Amino acid sequence: MKKFKLKKKDMVLVIAGKDKGKKGEVIQLFDTTDRVLVSKINLVWKHKKPSQNEPGGREQMEAPIHVSNIMLIDPESEKPTRVKRDTLANGDRTRVSKKTGKVIL
Repeated sequence: MKKFKLKKKDMVLVIAGKDKGKKGEVIQLFDTTDRVLVSKINLVWKHKKPSQNEPGGREQMEAPIHVSNIMLIDPESEKPTRVKRDTLANGDRTRVSKKTGKVIL
């Protein structure tokens, strides 16, 4: 299992691809493929085949985006920032914004 510098419910900015410049919230992390699911980003159409219980049709849904194409938004400055992992005085590991130097919860 890989260690991402992102967590669920983090706000991120898309820095590459068809949705470049859009912001969204992380919904899910896929550690085996280095991808994340971001709300309202990378929308694709899923075609559903009709079944006995449900009619068919098209449904729009989010597709995973590679972690290299997004950047964490610093909660304090509201600007995209890189993240480093640091150890606090009590020994706990935490995420720190490289732009402001403050701890990201």
